[in-house]
Formats: sequence, structure tokens, C-alpha cells
Amino acid sequence: MALIEGFRVQNYRSLRDVRLGRVLDNPNANALTPLTAVIGKNGSGKSTLCDAFGFLADCMNAGVEPACDQENRGGFDQLRSRGATGPVRFEVSYRESPDVLPFLYDLAIDVDGTGRPFVSSETLRQHPDGLTQGIPFPYMRQSGGKGIVWSNEILMRANGEEAAHHVSFSLPESRSLAISIVSLFAKSEDEVSRIVKFWDFMKGCYLSHFDSNSARVFPIAGPQRHLNAQGDNIANVVQYMQREHKDRLANILQRIADRIPGITSIDTKVTEDKRLLLRFNDQGFQDPFFAQHMSDGTLKVFAYLLLLEDPDPPPFICIEEPENGLYPKLLETLAQEFRSHATGAASAPQIIVTTHQPYFVDALSPEEVWILDKGADGFSTVRRASDIELVRNMVAEGLPLGGLWYSDYLDPR
Repeated sequence: MALIEGFRVQNYRSLRDVRLGRVLDNPNANALTPLTAVIGKNGSGKSTLCDAFGFLADCMNAGVEPACDQENRGGFDQLRSRGATGPVRFEVSYRESPDVLPFLYDLAIDVDGTGRPFVSSETLRQHPDGLTQGIPFPYMRQSGGKGIVWSNEILMRANGEEAAHHVSFSLPESRSLAISIVSLFAKSEDEVSRIVKFWDFMKGCYLSHFDSNSARVFPIAGPQRHLNAQGDNIANVVQYMQREHKDRLANILQRIADRIPGITSIDTKVTEDKRLLLRFNDQGFQDPFFAQHMSDGTLKVFAYLLLLEDPDPPPFICIEEPENGLYPKLLETLAQEFRSHATGAASAPQIIVTTHQPYFVDALSPEEVWILDKGADGFSTVRRASDIELVRNMVAEGLPLGGLWYSDYLDPR
């Protein structure tokens, strides 16, 4: 069960200083749940929070400068909170499994004298073996391309003083992340494995930007293993599932038939010019409907189920406003689908959803819901619904959480 137990963002657009779950300065807080929903009014920072996860993943996949310069971000100056002078900082508490102590990863990004973003500091912490209290041990630390990796082993100097063993290293440039090479200095195979798994987890973060119109395109035929963020390769993934995982695809189709009455089967057809058509067979009609003629809601539900049923799903999935285009009573079902996959099991994904829809929140517990709000200074604040005693008591009495939100019981003001 790999899980982000806590996440802190500082100086990232409207997120001047936001903490979710268990972080370094609040180690006794409850960890984030496998399924987490973030709610709030328009402009409260929900999309920015999702992009913060995506930005960190992009830093690990492409590097600090390319992550800042993506088209939707516009460079470091557009990312740093207005009026802030310090670095943009991210802190991640990551636990590979319940029996392994968590990693605490801290990354700070600033600009150098030429105006280019660079890694001003990067730290990887973990408690030494056998210890669970106090500040975690700084296993790795770097700044500006130069760093040190420490060992938990204690060496005795000639004068009798104790000293931790360490190895110095230099990176090719100050914009590189040390986490990509720190496994080379690990003292054991288990430690290498844990660091690599953390690295792969963060790189594998998936931000869904599903667009029904993109799902209606005619892609070139050819099986593809994973659904992309826009969903414009949905037919290619179905083609792959038909070939490699027929039982899983049949399970998806059966669940769609249960959720959306009338859909009996879904398959693909390759045209003469090698384009790929996605076909939906509707009960009562002899000829199938193509994706171009299906409703937004049907395509969206199908895409989410296809994403969740991936034999090798992304470890971390962030979905913005899945309710768009869906019949309201289908939202509770969708929430249950998310929960049935975000189980905390070894191969299960962790899922974060942003939503405006009380029907979706009705299916969740107060521990799973975080409320974002914009303060008087224009920056976001956040708190957990379970931290509100009145809300906890009313949910315990059987009142739905989404109804309480609609009735302003979750409003911080």
C-alpha cells in the first residue's frame, strides 16, 4: 500500500502555505486517506492543488525548468505566490507500506541570478532503523547541485567522537534533482528498492483532464496500454484490453451496463485507412453507435472505469470535477467505484478528487473530505471536515455530508 500520507505546498500561486495530512511540523495528524475529496467554492484553489501534484511529477520526469515552463504554467514568476520572495516549496510524506517507516521528501525551487529556476534545496528524510519518534534522519540533502548522502551507521573517529558516515556528490547542474541518483548511494538493496519505488510513485502521478470531445476523435489504430490525460486514446486502450485482458474488459462492460441501462457491449473497428472507431452497442438497436454519437456522461464513466481497471494503474490519480456531464444520482455510484479501487492494497491507486457536487460528497466520510477556502488575503486555507466537531456529530447521527455542505455547515466562516 503506497500512499502519500501528507502534502504541504508553500508559495505556489494561491497556495501560500497549505498542509494536508501528516507533515513534518505536524507528525501526529491523521494521514491522508486512499480516497480523498477536496471541495470548495470557485477560485478557492482546487485546480491549483491538483496542479501542484502535477508540477512535482513533472519536475521528476522532465526537470525543474521544463516543469515551470509548461504552457499552462508560464514560468516560475507566474507560479510563485504574489508578494512572496522565498522559494516554492513542496513537502511529501510517503509510506510504501504499513510496516515501513515513511519517507519525508522536501523540494524548494528558487531563481538564480540569471532568472532561471533551480533547486535551492532538496532533502530526503527517514527515521533510523528502530526509531519512530523525533525528527527523521536527513538521508540526503542537496543545494544548488551539490549534496551529501548520510548513512544510518555511526562511525567512531580517532578522537573518540561519533560521526555519521556520508558521501558527497555533485549533480550535472543546479536544476537537477538528487532523488534521481540517491539510490546509487543506498547502503542496502531494500533501501535502494524503497527509494526507487518512491521515485516511480511520484513520477507516475496521473492528472486526469478528460475531455469528451477528445474521446470522440478517430485515432490511428494501434493498441496502447494506458489512458492518457485527455482520453483521446480511449479506443486504442480498448483495443489493447480486447487483445490482452478480455476478462477485465468484460467486467468493465458489465459494470457499465449495470450503471447505464441499455449499453450491452463496446468494441472497436479498424477502418480501411487504419483509423480506430469505438463502438457502443445499445439494446434495441441492431447497428452500433460510435463514440461520436454517445453522451458525454457515458464516455466519461467508461473512461474512468477503463482508467481504474488498468492492470497496472497509475499509483496516484487526481481527477478534477468528475461530475461534469453526469446524471446527479450516478455520482454516488461513481464515488463508490473510486473507493472500491482506492483500497490501500499493495497495487491499488491513491485517488484525489476535486468536486462541487454534494451528491458525490454524500458518499464520503468526514475523514475523506478537505475544504479549501480563500482567505481575506487572497490565499487558500484548508481544513478537514472531520476536524469540525458539529459535522462529525451530525454525520454520526446519519445526516449526509454533502447535504451538510450544501447547508453551509462546512463553511469555515
